[in-house]
Amino acid sequence: MDTNGGGAMNVLGIDIGFGFTKGSDGKEFTLFKSLYGEATDIQFNMGFTRVPLNSNLHVTIDKQAYFVGEFAEQQSNVRQFTLDQEQLVTDFVKILALTAAGNLTEHYTPLNLVSGLPVGYYKHYHAQMKRLLAGHHQIDYHMPDGQTITRRININKVKIIPQPIGSVFNLLLDDNGKLVEKELARQKIGVVDIGFRTTDFSIFDKLRYIERGSATTDTGISKSFSLIARKLREECGVNVELYRLFDAVKTGFIKIRGKEYNIAKLRDQVFSHAAATIANDLARLWVDDWDMDTILLTGGGSMELAGHLESQIEGQVMPLETSLDARLNNVQGYYRYGRYVWPEKGAPEPVAAE
Repeated sequence: MDTNGGGAMNVLGIDIGFGFTKGSDGKEFTLFKSLYGEATDIQFNMGFTRVPLNSNLHVTIDKQAYFVGEFAEQQSNVRQFTLDQEQLVTDFVKILALTAAGNLTEHYTPLNLVSGLPVGYYKHYHAQMKRLLAGHHQIDYHMPDGQTITRRININKVKIIPQPIGSVFNLLLDDNGKLVEKELARQKIGVVDIGFRTTDFSIFDKLRYIERGSATTDTGISKSFSLIARKLREECGVNVELYRLFDAVKTGFIKIRGKEYNIAKLRDQVFSHAAATIANDLARLWVDDWDMDTILLTGGGSMELAGHLESQIEGQVMPLETSLDARLNNVQGYYRYGRYVWPEKGAPEPVAAE
């Protein structure tokens, strides 16, 4: 629960995906599933361990109580989860973003926040998203021991950028917002950002965003999850929610009503098909961009699909850093971009086109 103290403007990066919500203040990360549910009375707490704030997300926002993330998955009878962009912005963004923001800051000090939207939805939703997040907010966190922790947050400025740019800024900038990868900044970079619901394709030529070749498709890993869920429903008659498949897809096994199902072969098949679709989309969108220097795979879905995808892409693919969680690339880049746009107090604010 560290904060950015000292003379620096408090900056947060918040990345609200269909699968997970991520936040960074440059020192700490928060990550939880993008779902919420009704808050119910939990009559008994086992009390074996001290529960971290991030895993017990029982919050009150605007006088409405929610369970958020995995806590909603475990405890709520009615859960809200969406794969619709308009619903995500209208009904989910404020709850998820403020829960993440309050989890990263303890102070009422004005914050500047950077977040993102898929390329194909940026124009339509970025102004609405700004309005939802800016201003004064209070978030109450209700702990298992009955204690309530209150965070009062003033979000002073909000910048919304196309999501894949976050991964580029993560590569180019350091935690102080300084340009450190000058050679890469002179290159033409293609970004394939594989999320839960969407895949974004973006091109940056010498730090200039190229509209041609930048697009959003609906080939996120949720399609693969849906195929796995459909097969499980045929075999065992249980409708497994997509957000409950993450661990099973990772391990290749799921236990349903005492019986273990091996889904590794099916997982590899559907991931291979998804990778082929993404590779075909890339070839079509970037047919005129044969002078690409580097192609960057990023987003949570890249961790699952990289092994299937890299061999199908023509061009120089930047190796995926296996020691880091690719889900955090964008949000870390949002934070670093925020530090570039809003530098130390007293320093002139650089001109940066949104």
